[in-house]
Amino acid sequence: MPIKVPNDLPVRSILEKENIFVMDENRAIHQDIRPIKILILNLMPLKEATELQILRELSNTPLQIDCTFMCMKSHDSTHTSRSHLDTFYVTFDEIRHLNFDGMIVTGAPVELYEFEDVDYWDEICRIFAWINTHVTSTIYLCWGAQAAMYYYYGLEKVLLERKKFGLFLHKVYNRKVPLVRGFDDQFLMPHSRYTDVPTEDIEKCPDLTILARSDEAGVFLCMAENGRKIFVTGHPEYGRTQLKKEYERDHLRGLDTAIPENYFPNDDPTATPPLVWRAHANNLYTNWLNYYVYQSTPYDLGGTPWGEEIPDNYARKNRGKA
Repeated sequence: MPIKVPNDLPVRSILEKENIFVMDENRAIHQDIRPIKILILNLMPLKEATELQILRELSNTPLQIDCTFMCMKSHDSTHTSRSHLDTFYVTFDEIRHLNFDGMIVTGAPVELYEFEDVDYWDEICRIFAWINTHVTSTIYLCWGAQAAMYYYYGLEKVLLERKKFGLFLHKVYNRKVPLVRGFDDQFLMPHSRYTDVPTEDIEKCPDLTILARSDEAGVFLCMAENGRKIFVTGHPEYGRTQLKKEYERDHLRGLDTAIPENYFPNDDPTATPPLVWRAHANNLYTNWLNYYVYQSTPYDLGGTPWGEEIPDNYARKNRGKA
């Protein structure tokens, strides 16, 4: 089944060239089916590139997916045009009365800031609280995962001595959990980050179940509340050349970023990197949509599926503060 996208979304033509079945709004309304409603909070600066990456990953199931893109009202985006945001994005105030089957919170290039120093931290805290009563299951990516683990469970991030950058081998744990169904015992995934939530802190958190981790890159995948919250510390959505582009960008900025590990053939930045993580990335999103969204969501989204709002560590420890 197709992904439903706005008629004139720019990345639609790229998806069609890749033989990904996309459906415009006019055709979708004539189908007698309730699509899975997915909200995507896109925190990345190059929003169109992230749109393309995520829509690719959501295209590999028999479900009809209806995607809504959201941006932060309290942050001025300087890398995406205002016309694009006004046309294809909503703000939290516009959708806070709605419910969604699933949600994706992307990473953001703000990990060197303390969470409270990020200019949209107060707004994203309101969104994290809202998620508890308005979304069936949410995937948090990279910085989004770190921010959510801090907000919900009080887990602090730590600064790494050097950027964790490249492809890293991960081992699967808790194989009976449906989210990792079909995974090989070991698999590669991209990471690109300066901070980390220590593995031992995640292991000590009784709410979190580790599903995949790397000896070099730490925990890659964990979840809470039977899959209502899923945390991914890497970037399964990245395409073949994303790490290459980031490496070249860093060097243009004068940064001493090392060649991404296990990425370029013979560590040659002029060589084409092989795409060796796409199958597991597709499997991750397919399992999420099938087992944690489609099979768990109520058919009628008119009522809140989860009842009262769940309290969180951040709210508790900050209650009463100015």
